[in-house]
Amino acid sequence: MSFNVRLARIDDAEGMTHVLNPIVEEGLYTVLDTTFTPEEEQEFICNFPEQGILTVAQHDESLQIAGFQAVEPFANYTRVFDHVGIIGTFVDASFRRQGVAKRLFETTFEIAKTKGYEKLFAYVRSDNERALATYLSQGFEVIGTAKKHAKVRGEYVDEVLIEKFL
Repeated sequence: MSFNVRLARIDDAEGMTHVLNPIVEEGLYTVLDTTFTPEEEQEFICNFPEQGILTVAQHDESLQIAGFQAVEPFANYTRVFDHVGIIGTFVDASFRRQGVAKRLFETTFEIAKTKGYEKLFAYVRSDNERALATYLSQGFEVIGTAKKHAKVRGEYVDEVLIEKFL
């Protein structure tokens, strides 16, 4: 399959909710616990930080949004973290294991360098082995575990802290 990876546009909002909401509803791969409307996703895109990076992978044939990736500044209360971004990756279940995440990472890494990022950081649920393996395959390294960091549906979940220097 072939995918076009590009910066997100406001008209991608509905497609992004089709990727994200089933993941949220499943409750297994993210700590997000609330679904989003297309209007809320449009607002998210419109208000995305200027220093941030929001990319989508669009399936060439169906034009469906197959996944997206977001990098946001680590902190806005000090400039000492300006070189660090927080990254999150979401891929539609029907497009997993088809190279979507790999393509997103390639594009995001290149844009991140041009925006002055030197390091990307992420929290991955410890029970999300597939996501952790994906990040590790892209050069991220485990730097620690935050015990009982999230409480999802009444159950504690550890989060694995990972980073990649660009």
